[in-house]
Amino acid sequence: MRNAVAGMRQICRRLLRERRANFAIMTALTAPVALTLTAFAVDQGALFNERRAAQSIVDLAAISAAANINNAQAAVLTTLSDNGITSIAVQTSGTNIAPTATKAVVQVVPGRYTSLSSVAAGSRFEANKLPYNAVQVSLKKQGTLYFGSSIMAPPVIGTKAIANAQAQATFSVGSRLLSVNDGLLNALLKGLVGGNITLSVMDYNSLIAADINVLSFVDALAVQLNLTGVSYSDVLASKATVGKIATAMANVPGLGNTAKVALQSVASKATSTVQIPLSHLIDLGTVGRLGLGQKPSGLNVEASAMAMLTAAASLANGTNQAQLDAGLIIPGLTGVTLNIAVGEPMQSSPWLAVGEAGTVVRTAQTRIKLLASVTVGNSNIGGGTSLLSVTLPLHIEIAYAEAKLTDISCPTGRPESIKVTIAARPGVVEAHLAASNADGNPGAFADFTKKEVFSNTEIAAVRLLLVPLLSVKGSAAFEMTNINSTNLVFNHTEITAKTIKTVSTQNLTQSLTTSLVSNLSLTANLLGLPIDLSALLGTVKPAVVALLNGVAAPVDTLVYNLLAALGVRVGQADVRVTGATCGRSVLVQ
Repeated sequence: MRNAVAGMRQICRRLLRERRANFAIMTALTAPVALTLTAFAVDQGALFNERRAAQSIVDLAAISAAANINNAQAAVLTTLSDNGITSIAVQTSGTNIAPTATKAVVQVVPGRYTSLSSVAAGSRFEANKLPYNAVQVSLKKQGTLYFGSSIMAPPVIGTKAIANAQAQATFSVGSRLLSVNDGLLNALLKGLVGGNITLSVMDYNSLIAADINVLSFVDALAVQLNLTGVSYSDVLASKATVGKIATAMANVPGLGNTAKVALQSVASKATSTVQIPLSHLIDLGTVGRLGLGQKPSGLNVEASAMAMLTAAASLANGTNQAQLDAGLIIPGLTGVTLNIAVGEPMQSSPWLAVGEAGTVVRTAQTRIKLLASVTVGNSNIGGGTSLLSVTLPLHIEIAYAEAKLTDISCPTGRPESIKVTIAARPGVVEAHLAASNADGNPGAFADFTKKEVFSNTEIAAVRLLLVPLLSVKGSAAFEMTNINSTNLVFNHTEITAKTIKTVSTQNLTQSLTTSLVSNLSLTANLLGLPIDLSALLGTVKPAVVALLNGVAAPVDTLVYNLLAALGVRVGQADVRVTGATCGRSVLVQ
């Protein structure tokens, strides 16, 4: 018995010392765990690659959507389909659709993106904010499990991308001179900036014909202001006198010699020391972030030399008004006095801008007062009545004209297909033949916060038989308005040619002065006596109207050219687009 027990102990000791079969046992015990971990790793790796592939497709879809922002959803669906995701449910705002094994879910949200560093990265995209310049694309799809599908539900892969396309255009609102009167223009510049401005018709024509590269102008202005290592916006955040502005314009490369000398003459003779806020003159938008000397790809930024000069002169007019009597000769008129007041431009509304949809440019409010005597000639108008004098008390106020960039599109994706849409509206025009409460009060005349009040004034002086002097008083008012904007569409050819397009008030059917004269109402009173003078007025009014109509054409020419030099037109707004680009659609988040 003892031998048997000892034998068993010896066998057990040998079994415990034997290690040749341990590996097989351990393999049998750990193989299921290892296989499970391996399967999990394979699934995780596959899911990672699947998510990366989905993110790449979503990035591409967002870029395509931003490039076709007016048809973003169709662009996204096409891109997904072209890259193998053909079964798609579109999720709209306020809904939540779960993806299935056979169908992915996509959501397309247009909005507005700002790249300002002062805005937190997560807040730079604002969903559904107009005007759109970016698109957010979100995709949800079920991931593929190769080994784990029997023990767990497939996870949802979620990807998101935001792409931005900065379509931009350079545009301005103003007008062009239809004819050049050097005496009038010299008087205007002298009145606005001081000094003895004596440019010739040739000088003005050279400035009208010349276009200034705006970025080169800002480069030259930075030299004038001793600014280095800064951006264009940094320069435009500064102030400068009209003399420095004219000098910088003269130093722009490629400017013709006649225009260059004319600008140098203005710079040397202008005496105004008013520091102009340059941001009231030009707004470069995102282009302003470029450093000096850099140029935006594919975007031409140019402006009329004459328009830039007169816009700067208006801003430099510190008193907001100028008297332009010297040298004014108007056929049929004597004793002419002409005053003009230019209102302060609205903040963030310069006369030229580079921007995306939503950018606005405006002209300034303008007031003109012209007082003159009309040459009577033969004073006998019949019935024992003599016309001694006729007066023209003309008052005109034009509110700002506005141009708003509403759309930039490239239907084929090529620059030649670009179209720029501008919503333009002329300024409201009010004209009066009357006396104003601002007469004799320069401060009231230049105060655009208060409307002028008009009343009857003496239009004519008459001798009737034995009555030596009889005053005929009257007034007239005329208004031109446009309530709605008109869309002007510029194509690539028109942009390259810098074509000017005009939108007019719908009731501008005759000359301004003639319109006023046709509305003229006259009254007469003889020392307060109850005498019926209707017969007298029936004789006087046709004679007065005939005289006033006789000077309507030269007065209109004077007024129209004076306003045109200031970038304003009676009942019209001129718009010009000098550059545009649809830009490249790029991922931003």
